[in-house]
Amino acid sequence: MASRFQFSSFFIRFLFALVLMFLTFNPSGYSFFHGVTQQLFALPILVLFGVILTIGWVIFLRATLRSLGAIGICLVIALFACMAWVAIYYELLTVGTTMFTYLVLVIVATVLGIGMSWSHIRRRMSGQADMDDVDQ
Repeated sequence: MASRFQFSSFFIRFLFALVLMFLTFNPSGYSFFHGVTQQLFALPILVLFGVILTIGWVIFLRATLRSLGAIGICLVIALFACMAWVAIYYELLTVGTTMFTYLVLVIVATVLGIGMSWSHIRRRMSGQADMDDVDQ
């Protein structure tokens, strides 16, 4: 029996997406991107981290593409980009280059978290389950 999907279930998926994003790239200078471009670590460590990050990206991107689809991903990105635009326009959020980078990273992580959770959310809202393969 599957456990009930709750906000904490989404939040855990979002946190994993955020960790994946910030390990891959962030403006602080401590990320896989900076490790590769500035040769901060030995090659075997970089390859190990690269494989681990690739596995994470494949899992998140595949689940997001399957649950939301290309149009759904574009709509979610548009929604959060417009929300950020409104917050910046009404000066609820002041954004410099670094802050804008963080904002984009959080938006992408949110899209990935929603993509990982969307099948569960849709099932709770509509009662319809998504299935990739149906056995006959």
